[in-house]
Amino acid sequence: MIRISLAHIFEEYPDRRYIMFGGKGGLGKTTFSAATAYYLAKKGKRVLVFSVDPQASLSDIFKQDIFGKGPTEIIPNLFAQEIDADRRVKEYQQEIRQKILDMYGMEQIPDEIESYIQAAAAEPAMEESAIFDEVVDIVVKGGYDYYIYDLVPLGHALYYLSMASVYDAWIDKITNLRTQMREYDQVAATIRREKTLDEDAILNELLFIKDRINKSSSILTDKAKTAFFFVLTGEEMVIKDTVKAAELFAKFDVPLSGYIINRVLPKELKDQNIPEYLKNRLIMQEHYLKVIDDQFAGQILASVPEMERDVTGMAMIEKMAKAMYDDLS
Repeated sequence: MIRISLAHIFEEYPDRRYIMFGGKGGLGKTTFSAATAYYLAKKGKRVLVFSVDPQASLSDIFKQDIFGKGPTEIIPNLFAQEIDADRRVKEYQQEIRQKILDMYGMEQIPDEIESYIQAAAAEPAMEESAIFDEVVDIVVKGGYDYYIYDLVPLGHALYYLSMASVYDAWIDKITNLRTQMREYDQVAATIRREKTLDEDAILNELLFIKDRINKSSSILTDKAKTAFFFVLTGEEMVIKDTVKAAELFAKFDVPLSGYIINRVLPKELKDQNIPEYLKNRLIMQEHYLKVIDDQFAGQILASVPEMERDVTGMAMIEKMAKAMYDDLS
């Protein structure tokens, strides 16, 4: 089957600046993210690859400690970042304290409010919220030609992708209620012939948050600016899970650009004296690669071979990039 190359996608759609690789855990999403960042950097593009996975491994792949240190230059044009969610949560807490002090003119936070702030930080969704907010910061700040999201496994990725719409709907309701309350207060002040109300700091804060979320969510569903690639392997459960995930992602209007097959064993092994186990693996792979071709006809962008060792360090990242993109000079 004739396939469009992965490199061709980047050439044909140069405005797709937000790149995401998704799939089940352990399929090579982080490796592909790093290799794609390397490829684009070598093409002269300024690239930021960043992880939204609390169990991030970009530091391992680049053999450089980048966790929580902000954008770190790996090679010219290539910057990498691992988000420290715990630190972000602590920053959240301090921001909330300061805003309460500023808005209400308090000198210190009441004990009952401080207890609530501490308890909220332990909520299961707080880590994801902190990561999401950091991603919004990265996107809004700008400064790069390409942004490559190293996404968490599929289930969490769906949660991450849905957060923008959930937050937006919630803030819409709160903002509308706040606006109505302010209108009633204005009418009451006019009847009592009092001076106009001071600027509503809480309403302004909500509108600020809403604007940030809208900027991020619009990117996630912008077919002109975003490319989402699914990573899969020649295994039955991986294929089934990918089909289901693609259907779920479609509900969020995430623009799907194609599929990449990873860890393909070389066909020439069949003609060599190899163990029975490996022969069976090759037969199984041959079957499921045909299933993939049928299931995702015309959408397979690359078949990446199984590497002889872990993809860590620049030499192996370059090798992976060459396997993914056939025009790496």
